[in-house]
Amino acid sequence: MQINGENITLENLYQIATTPSMKVELSASGKAAMQKSRSYIEGRISSGEVMYGVNTGFGAFSSVRISDAEIEQLQRNLIRSHSVGVGTPFTKKETRAMMVLRANALAKGHSGIRPVVVEKILEFLNNDIIPVVPSQGSVGASGDLAPLSHLALTIIGEGLAWGKDGHPVDVRELLKEKNIEPLELKAKEGLSMINGCQVMTSVGLLSLWEARRLLWLADIAGAMSLEGLRGTRKAFDPLISATRPHPGEAKTARNLMKLLGETSQISESHSINDHRVQDAYSLRCMPAVHGAAKDALRYVVKVLETEANSSTDNPLVFADENKVLSCGNFHGMPVAHAMDFAGIALSSQASISECRISKMISTQMSELPAFLTPNGGLNSGHMIVQVAAASLVSENKVLAHPASVDSIPTSAEKEDHVSMGTIAARKFAQILRNAEHVVAMELLSACQAIDMLAPLQPNAGVKAVFEHIRKTVPYAKEDRIFYKDIEAIKAMMLGNELVTVAEKAIGPMEW
Repeated sequence: MQINGENITLENLYQIATTPSMKVELSASGKAAMQKSRSYIEGRISSGEVMYGVNTGFGAFSSVRISDAEIEQLQRNLIRSHSVGVGTPFTKKETRAMMVLRANALAKGHSGIRPVVVEKILEFLNNDIIPVVPSQGSVGASGDLAPLSHLALTIIGEGLAWGKDGHPVDVRELLKEKNIEPLELKAKEGLSMINGCQVMTSVGLLSLWEARRLLWLADIAGAMSLEGLRGTRKAFDPLISATRPHPGEAKTARNLMKLLGETSQISESHSINDHRVQDAYSLRCMPAVHGAAKDALRYVVKVLETEANSSTDNPLVFADENKVLSCGNFHGMPVAHAMDFAGIALSSQASISECRISKMISTQMSELPAFLTPNGGLNSGHMIVQVAAASLVSENKVLAHPASVDSIPTSAEKEDHVSMGTIAARKFAQILRNAEHVVAMELLSACQAIDMLAPLQPNAGVKAVFEHIRKTVPYAKEDRIFYKDIEAIKAMMLGNELVTVAEKAIGPMEW
């Protein structure tokens, strides 16, 4: 794949991040744009002009003039001094995405740096020399300074990279082994490598790719729970969503109807003289709640794809207009707000999933054996499955508190408003992990409930997914270690087995 500063999408970024064999190159148009910008900057340097980040200090030191003889040392010092990240490192997958996004932003040609900078980043990527980047230390303004500095530190041959055994090693070992030279920084290039929101954006986009899959799984789990609880399909009639045209609502209703089929043995068994007038909200309102999550995440994807194809440096170079402009394009607030919104939406999605588990274990609500066990008392059944789900949902409530409402002055008040966008992206990734477990728990309980309605059978996609899960996770006649069942179902989810099985039965699902 070739990058040109404008062609990164959710899909191709995920593909690059998860496919080490995939090669990425700088396009001819990107190289030409970068060279034009660099030539312009070099002309202004040679005239003796003072430009921020080129021949001045950084942040609160912006008024300090740096001599021409010290310009290259200035760039190295910047990377070294800013490499102060701490905490568990980002995964190789996440860091590969950061490298691509950083290279793509520079390829737009507004940073005034040499094409070799992007080519060197991509050379490291293509040779699987992936920097070790600590996950904590960014406030999300002036870019992701600390984590991107660790990335840049490795590119200049002074940092850590992931070794073959999955442990960090001195990058010089890998460079020697693969006969690759590190990057030698020239004027402005150190600053350009770390100014931007590529860390929060890469973590956010990769999580969004997985969150999209989870929204399909939530529809599958919800449809299975509805059958297990002997709910009605009437709330998914297309006439209803047409009166409230949020796109996600109609899409969810269509997904549910396809998954459930027009009817089933289970639904026919209670279609006449059912004493329940309406289902609980967690069943009846699935189009509204699941649909709102879909709409929210589609919006967030659009924001982050825009960010992935943006220039986020400072200053920005406009050679054709004869301008070098100091600006705030490095500020992470667009991403921070979007990631907080995504976290809120996915937390709500997990919450309604837990509500359905709670209904299934309650005899009053489900009219099934208490806690979904045929011999209650001796067996506890899914009692603590619901408790664990409740714990995860409550943890998500804490994590969903928006990071973007916080700010703290940095750099001696020069950088006095920051976004906390990387914290927002990292929180969203954890919310996603928790939500995946909750949906796995719902699938486990829904399968147990459906089994308790035998010989009555579900239909369509619900039947296909139920039968697939039962190949690995059997009906629980008595207590067993349900943790193993949850992990088995989660493995099916992450391996895309369940969505694939459902779509084979009903056709493509919408989001």
